[in-house]
Parts: sequence; C-alpha cells; structure tokens
Amino acid sequence: MIAEAADRGAVVINPIIYAEISVRYDRIEDVDAALPDEYFVRADVPWDAAFLAATCFEPYRKRGGVRTSALPDFFVGAHAAVAGMALLTRDARRYRTYFPTVQLITP
Repeated sequence: MIAEAADRGAVVINPIIYAEISVRYDRIEDVDAALPDEYFVRADVPWDAAFLAATCFEPYRKRGGVRTSALPDFFVGAHAAVAGMALLTRDARRYRTYFPTVQLITP
C-alpha cells in the first residue's frame, strides 16, 4: 500500500509516525534507513492540526474511548485533515468517524 501511495504522490510522515515506527528498531540509523528521504517526506505537525486533534479527541473520550495510545492517531488524522493529505491506515473506522474529510487509503 505504501508503494501504491508513493505512485500517487509524496508519502509524508510526521514525528508521531516516525516514533511509532521507531519502536521496532534499536538504532536511529536503522529507522532512517527504513524511511529514506527519497521516499518519505518528513513534515512537522502544524499547530492548527494539534488543536484539531484535541478538539476531535474530546468527543472520542466522552464516548468512552480509551486514553492510551489513541491521541497519537488524532494528531495523525488532524495533520492529514489540515494539510489536505490522504491517509494510509488500517484503522479506517476511527478516522472516518472523527476526520470525515480525510481521504483514506486502506489495505
């Protein structure tokens, strides 16, 4: 799916995605080798995306959503929404619910 997404345009990762991928590696050099700059564009999360993440996370929590590990997904979804990017994910339900304007690419 990543290769197909790359055929359509740049594949953007932000520090949150980088951190989630990094847990599988012991050295930063190995992470950087797995995410080469010629295939992955590194972008910071915009401030307005951080605000949107919090705004969308609040109703999630009120609906009984768990606190652990969910907030990073809201940062990723908000980043895609604010920047007008498509999002490659296996968790389409959450993103469709809280970020309905984001185009999803799902396996």
